[in-house]
Amino acid sequence: MTKGRNKLQELLAEHGISQNGMGRDLGISKAAMSGIVKHGRWPKRSDKAELEGMLKHLLREAGISEGEIRAAFSRQKAAAVVAKEEDIMLLRRQGLFPKTKQHFGLPADPFGEVRDREDVFLSPEIRYVRESLYHTARHGGFLAVIGESGSGKSTLRRDLMDRITRDGQDVHVIEPYVLAMEESEKDGKPLKALHIAEAIMATVAPSEPIKSSPEARFRQLHRVLRDSSRTGWSHCLVIEEAHCLAISTLKHLKRFLELEDGFKKLMSVVLLGQPELEYKLSESNHVVREVVQRCECVKLRPMNGSLPDYVRHRFARVGADADAIIQPEALDALREKLTGPASRSGAGDSVSLVYPLAVGNLITAAMNLAADIGAPTVSADNILSV
Repeated sequence: MTKGRNKLQELLAEHGISQNGMGRDLGISKAAMSGIVKHGRWPKRSDKAELEGMLKHLLREAGISEGEIRAAFSRQKAAAVVAKEEDIMLLRRQGLFPKTKQHFGLPADPFGEVRDREDVFLSPEIRYVRESLYHTARHGGFLAVIGESGSGKSTLRRDLMDRITRDGQDVHVIEPYVLAMEESEKDGKPLKALHIAEAIMATVAPSEPIKSSPEARFRQLHRVLRDSSRTGWSHCLVIEEAHCLAISTLKHLKRFLELEDGFKKLMSVVLLGQPELEYKLSESNHVVREVVQRCECVKLRPMNGSLPDYVRHRFARVGADADAIIQPEALDALREKLTGPASRSGAGDSVSLVYPLAVGNLITAAMNLAADIGAPTVSADNILSV
């Protein structure tokens, strides 16, 4: 989420609408109105759908367009998700103690670093994202992979790189450095079209000096990509932490996608980012509509249904039987612990953080606890006690 005011606050300020006056019109207190505007928290004693409808009606009467209202509420819902996540405990990175490995007869930590392709867990959903990445890199397109921190985006990027090399595909993968990338200058260093061009040249034609003037540089870039394509190479721009991209850079990506040689596109683009990227690429965000129309967004969703298979897979990778170490009820407790309460709206919008990183941290901590008290297996109580 962006710092400072959120979109609904900005909307009220831009149109000179009093937050307190709006609250009076809705028949709610100043505190309740502030909770809605600042944090996306709706009064528990009110019908959320009815109250939201009334608020939108008042905004329309104030002359605010439907597009502005949709954009404001999509960002406002994001604030609500963040507020819910704050109530769900996420552990710091956990490590399996030596005595825990000895207690359960494990040669290594089942939830250690992913070291090769066999470690990558492939549920049907993850397999679809994996194949989408591979197809985009080889054949072109514009793909955004969106997921929470710890959902497996970086693992899929590493898998893509490994697969391209292993299969001997002639694909240049261009990865601009994003170590200090932020959306604005005040927070860090924005990634600009110029930096992307430099990364392309460094990958595709590293020995060729880059032209000094912007016009000559981009003309040179087009020529280099065209010559490389004619020798059989494809080019894929991969940007991690893409939720930190400036809107201006997102708009410029369209121009990179439009580089072509006849009917052949010379570059594909893959963005990997947290949920904020979804709001930047929202159809209601008219500023980036030309980019949105060309981009396919896929989400890495929580592993609620495939959780037992994921846990078994990780234990099998170190030669262990998960069913002999973790009780079935413990996985139910884990799923419950990593899932926030459903809202009163009835929309089924409870927050789930059943992702690889959170799952691994919680099970590891529970195993350390079970070993410490001498329990033969990890129980639901162990999970809930962490």
